[in-house]
Amino acid sequence: PKKWDNLKTMFSFWIFGLCNNLGYVVMLSAAHDIMEEFDETNDSLQEIKTDYKRECNVHGTGAILLADILPSIIVKLLVPFLPLFINLRIFLAVTTSALGFLLVAFKWNKWLIILGVIFTSLSSGLGETSLLSYMVYFKTKNVISTWSSGTGAAGLFGSFAYASLISAGLSPTKTLLLMLISPAAMAICFWLLVDHPKIRKEEIYLEEDRPTTEDKHSFKNKLKLLPHLLTVYTTPFALVYLFEYYINQALFELLYFPKTFIGHHGQYRWYQVLYQTGVFISRSSMNLVKINNTWLLAILQGFNVILLTSEVVSGYMKYLIIVMIFILWEGLVGGASYVNTYRRIASEIAPSEREFSMSMNSFGDSIMITLAGFIALPFHEYFCKMKSPYS
Repeated sequence: PKKWDNLKTMFSFWIFGLCNNLGYVVMLSAAHDIMEEFDETNDSLQEIKTDYKRECNVHGTGAILLADILPSIIVKLLVPFLPLFINLRIFLAVTTSALGFLLVAFKWNKWLIILGVIFTSLSSGLGETSLLSYMVYFKTKNVISTWSSGTGAAGLFGSFAYASLISAGLSPTKTLLLMLISPAAMAICFWLLVDHPKIRKEEIYLEEDRPTTEDKHSFKNKLKLLPHLLTVYTTPFALVYLFEYYINQALFELLYFPKTFIGHHGQYRWYQVLYQTGVFISRSSMNLVKINNTWLLAILQGFNVILLTSEVVSGYMKYLIIVMIFILWEGLVGGASYVNTYRRIASEIAPSEREFSMSMNSFGDSIMITLAGFIALPFHEYFCKMKSPYS
């Protein structure tokens, strides 16, 4: 029975990782499609940059992109300093996720669509910070591995789910309503499947934290943990995210080989699939490959930035397959950084400090994804005005 309980818990954390991130992935595509119904006459969507010397896309989804990431950043910054009321937090995460899908699906007006995306972002941020904190109370550290694998699967499967359902003939509204399975599955797993740690009965059901001295959980003492957490764990973790999202947002579209059997959009989609495949493989590898030097991963991802930026400028790699291998490698490095950073925090940080550290570290990826977006914009614009080395 104990082994069966552990298996149920590990499976549940895989579902948590999948469902928590799936809404975030699917929502951006869905919201963009539905917003277009309101923007059919919006010239900005049809804008053509006459000074572009490459095939470049001009995106008009700035409000959606901000709505999809900024609320999550705010949650990840504030929540680590609050008590771990786990049942209340998961209830709010599941509820806001469902509300997000409903608001975007029924498209009552543009601002409610944006509000729906905001709810999904809040749900994702709250779910991640809460479940990462809660992991430290489980005796098996395999929950970190299965959670990480689930988050990797969300990117891989999420890149297909929405498009596949639309291709099967479902309307955007029906597709999003079908996605309500995600918060429902998360709720079922949390309250029916998980073998919750036996801290105290009232802690699990009345949302009280593990009893420790008040001093350990004070705001002042949490602030004292930040310098060590930032220098050893969060900074290399955050740099990996900065580098990989710069590659994905600034360079993917420009790595276009015209003399191949795959078209421009096809190449871009395959880059996304290869990247997500790499992330999924390495996030699922905690029990097979352990990497303690996470600064090395940041350096490797920095080299990927240099190599792929140079490729966009000069086209020295010549063949599409070589670029694809580097993009798969980029995903492997990114996923390895995620799973090994959280594994190290769970095993190296003092038990009384793990809950806060696990939660606070998740702020690093969100802030760097946003920063990468801002950095990518001028670089993307600059490269678009350069003559393509592939023409």
